[in-house]
Amino acid sequence: MASSATPEDGPAAGAAPAAAYARILLKLSGEALMGEQAYGIDPERIAAIARQVRAACERGVEVAIVVGAGNIFRGVSGAASGMDRATADYMGMIATVLNALAIQDALEKLGTTTRIQSAIAMQEVAEPYIRRRAIRHLEKKRVVIFAAGTGNPFFTTDTTAALRALEIGAECILMAKNRVEGVLDADPREDPDARLIPRLTHMDAIERGLRVMDTTALTLCMDNDLPILVFNMEDERNVGRILDGEHVGTVVAGPDGDDKGGAG
Repeated sequence: MASSATPEDGPAAGAAPAAAYARILLKLSGEALMGEQAYGIDPERIAAIARQVRAACERGVEVAIVVGAGNIFRGVSGAASGMDRATADYMGMIATVLNALAIQDALEKLGTTTRIQSAIAMQEVAEPYIRRRAIRHLEKKRVVIFAAGTGNPFFTTDTTAALRALEIGAECILMAKNRVEGVLDADPREDPDARLIPRLTHMDAIERGLRVMDTTALTLCMDNDLPILVFNMEDERNVGRILDGEHVGTVVAGPDGDDKGGAG
């Protein structure tokens, strides 16, 4: 005979607690997809990222992703040396579509429905970027991957992440780093004693020249009170911990501390 739950029983066994955020934008650098390789895509790294995204979706979180292209463009950077800046930027934008397709494949192998929206028309492999359609996909619990940057040269994928997060009403940007725990007070390659900064404001990051995002992206987030949570994507527990409301890595937020990322 099946037992009936009572209010005192609490959540069903194995059920995850409610997430701290309902809608997030995950910013992945191209380097985060390389694993231990010099450039390119590491299938195991992509699979690990997909598992974390799937786990977030299973908790009811709506997830959008912006991905960079450093892992691919690094391999052709020699050819791009001395090239017209706009042309080189378009090459980078097209490279982000390759990464988006790899992430989509890894997510759909796990049963997570995914849509790619590209700012450059590539109708055979991606939808065009349409804000209302992106929001509708998220409402239907599909992961949306934004590719090809903003579609314009001279803008980074950091700026794309800030712009798309604001357009879709994301509550925060999860800024995934590769083998770095968060924002450090110095370059660890030059200073082995570089220390993690647990919390700072957008203006602090701009004035101190810290490597969070580029200045355009940081200013956009600051002007719109959008928090940025900088963390190490290699630790597969971190996304879940952030969604639990724990402080992980570095929180970049307004002076009023309007994020949900723990006490800091």
